[in-house]
Amino acid sequence: MYHYRRRLTREVVFGNLFLGGYQPIRVESMTNTHTSDTDATVEQCRRLYEAGCEIIRLTVPTEKDAENLKNIREQLRRDKIMTPLVADIHFSARAALKAVEFVENIRINPGNYANKKKFSHNDYTDAEYQEEIDRVRLEFAPLVEKAREYGVSMRIGTNHGSLSDRIVSRYGNSPEGMVEAAIEFARICEEMGYYELLFSMKSSNVKVMIQAYRLLVKQADAELRYAYPLHLGVTEAGDGDEGRVKSAMGTGSLLEDGLGDTIRISLTEDPVHEVPVGFALVKKYNDFHLINGDRGHIPLKHVVDSRNHRIKFIPTTDEEPAFNPFQYQRRVSHQMSLAGVMIGGDSVPKVETELHASLSDSDAAYHELVQRLAPQKPVDALRSEFVSVRVESDADLEALDELLGRLGDAARFVVASTNDVLLFTQLLNKVTKVRCDILEGERFENDLLQVLCNERLAAVELCFIHKGAGDSVPAEVLAHLAEKLRKQGTQRLLFSIVSDHVIYTYRRLVQVFNRRAFDYPVVVRCKGDNHERLANIIDSAVQAGTLFCDGIGDMIALATALSAEDEINQAFNILQGARIRMSKTEFISCPGCGRTYFELEKAAATIKQRMSHLKGLKIGIMGCIVNGPGEMADADFGYVGAGKNCISLYVGRECVAENIAEDEAVDRLIALVQEHGKWVEPPTIL
Repeated sequence: MYHYRRRLTREVVFGNLFLGGYQPIRVESMTNTHTSDTDATVEQCRRLYEAGCEIIRLTVPTEKDAENLKNIREQLRRDKIMTPLVADIHFSARAALKAVEFVENIRINPGNYANKKKFSHNDYTDAEYQEEIDRVRLEFAPLVEKAREYGVSMRIGTNHGSLSDRIVSRYGNSPEGMVEAAIEFARICEEMGYYELLFSMKSSNVKVMIQAYRLLVKQADAELRYAYPLHLGVTEAGDGDEGRVKSAMGTGSLLEDGLGDTIRISLTEDPVHEVPVGFALVKKYNDFHLINGDRGHIPLKHVVDSRNHRIKFIPTTDEEPAFNPFQYQRRVSHQMSLAGVMIGGDSVPKVETELHASLSDSDAAYHELVQRLAPQKPVDALRSEFVSVRVESDADLEALDELLGRLGDAARFVVASTNDVLLFTQLLNKVTKVRCDILEGERFENDLLQVLCNERLAAVELCFIHKGAGDSVPAEVLAHLAEKLRKQGTQRLLFSIVSDHVIYTYRRLVQVFNRRAFDYPVVVRCKGDNHERLANIIDSAVQAGTLFCDGIGDMIALATALSAEDEINQAFNILQGARIRMSKTEFISCPGCGRTYFELEKAAATIKQRMSHLKGLKIGIMGCIVNGPGEMADADFGYVGAGKNCISLYVGRECVAENIAEDEAVDRLIALVQEHGKWVEPPTIL
């Protein structure tokens, strides 16, 4: 929880490479062609290979598709493309038994393999429950035996949206149910002496996905013989920046926990686009292990080697947690008002961004402030609720005074930061909030305490600038100041940290604050100097997004190399990805695969264009029925492929219109939203 160490797992065979152990974290993608179409599938596999994809997954809905894997594989191998292939199986045991002959890995979904999913909501007696498990064992065992015979590994991949009726009857559609579904199948494998396993726990809800993986590790490592590798991914993440943010948040938070041996970024786009995002995400962790070797792993008890070690449970710390890793609960903080905007308590987290323009260029600074605080198109566009201005000299202070005068009423949403106590003192009655940066090695505690009376306009944010000291130092320094200020009776305080280790330093801060019963609001600050757009998006999504998914944070403050518009959107995308602040329509859309028989990307783009103004509404866009109704369980409306050029429409999990022609389906979806009173007209563009 408080520093990075990768979980050491059993190495699993994967064709010409191994997965887990001390191996790099691998990047996977999946074709969206029909597997029966050899030429199209081989061409897409070639493009993925050329993009650097290390594992390629293909959907196998029928036995005929499984048989064609032989042709696809032979063509790829003739072309010297040795990338391991994965067969993705959902319902058909016959397809699985054939596919296992031609691939390096087979993925099965325990929610629908050998299970009849009906959404019946029937209760199961203990006897009926065991009878179903016995039936699953009979149907699953031949696949396990054949996988061992062919030297093929297996991923037991649970999806939040496709749990069996039996599991749902006992555990609900929950992380606990996802974990039990996977472990049931793993028990069968271990009883048969088959150990070439890996797991996945996917969901379109980032928080559910994170909790499920953490719970799986706790329960599987305590019960199963080996610590098996993990495949990470947020399913139905969507497209564009939103899809990249959701994927980075869910996958990155688990990588920060030390979990994960292979990843897939699921985007409703050309699958080739997933590969660079995946490599950008794992680079930090693979580089760490390249430098640190086995010192970068959590040690295991009774290690023989990475393919044969026995294990009970990994964690080696008795430290109190900063939060419950298995169940979301937002950290409790007291509420305060900044210029009439409520911060902390049960208020949604607010957004702060930082002025890029220099104060010495008054016109540029003014226009950027206006752009960030009050964008003009459309009239209800997202805006930064506060903009931070850096003040480092008397000249900056004079320039700020001029700017505040020009801004009129909007001036109350300008906040300032400085590390100079004299400037800090002068700012206390000029702006809504002043951030005082506390640098390592500097001591001005008494000066600071003397000026922090309650006779001031500004709320005060104390921010520790963390450079080289240990990750616990910022928490200790800020807690010391908080204690002094509480005794002094000082009010309207917030706390933050600027660090290269955002997640661990903030967790330490919350741990210490919890211990001392401090309920001050916390500002999650993420500073990025990388000028690559994708790197900025991924890094801030991982660092800030992880904390909000853990329930930590009352305000998000970004200072990146992104444009003003992109930076504001990034902050709101992170909060929406954590489902703590819904500021726009959420589109739960899958990447498509060989089960999709309509133009998914085109449909998703059209639906987003026409419905993205419906703030807070959740719309599922699914290529097929496999995960559709379940993964859209908390969506308001669903658009699901039902066959060739046919769509079914859903309200929640209920199918309300079947087999609609694709060219009519979007209009029918909008009409459905209107019928249920959820439609509003798009805003005026100025």
